[in-house]
Amino acid sequence: MNLEFLITSLIVVASPGTGALVTLAAGLSRGVRASILAALGCTLGILPHLLVASTGLSALLRTSTNTFEAIKYAGVAYLLYMAWMTLKERGALKLESEGRARTDKEVIWHATLVNLLNPKLSIFFLAFLPQFIGPDEDRPTLLMLELSLIFMAMTFMVFVMYGVFAASVRDHVLSRPGVLRWIRWGFAVAFVGLGIKLAFVQR
Repeated sequence: MNLEFLITSLIVVASPGTGALVTLAAGLSRGVRASILAALGCTLGILPHLLVASTGLSALLRTSTNTFEAIKYAGVAYLLYMAWMTLKERGALKLESEGRARTDKEVIWHATLVNLLNPKLSIFFLAFLPQFIGPDEDRPTLLMLELSLIFMAMTFMVFVMYGVFAASVRDHVLSRPGVLRWIRWGFAVAFVGLGIKLAFVQR
């Protein structure tokens, strides 16, 4: 296995992003189980991007401005929606005691949607993975699939660690309303920041 691929993938996965924020929020607001489900959802959200890249449909994102922009701004809108709902205490940091708890399916779907609406992942698979597939490779599609599955496994493991850490400090945070309020604002600002950053992503 290419060590450079593993190191670079780990850096990409561990870098703060929407998936990490959603997993951290799940751990803080709902505990270990929800954080693991969120990590699973974020990982599943990679699959459509893998499918697009492996079937050559990524060329559509590269050549069709309208398609790319539609996906990009859908992602921006969802991030801004998450920021607003977080501030309204009905979003990512909604506590289980505050009304009906989210089902496991809802936690997974929410996390999946976050990465599904992230065109940067398609760009990642289009621009990054091919660098590790030589022109003389006998089975390039199979190799891309193998590397993608490794990337997904790394994503799941790193996000689980984020979520478990967040869950471990959950009681300390929830017992301090002032700290929770600042965390809500921090997450909301982070979602807005990621939305603005995404808005300027180019093909």
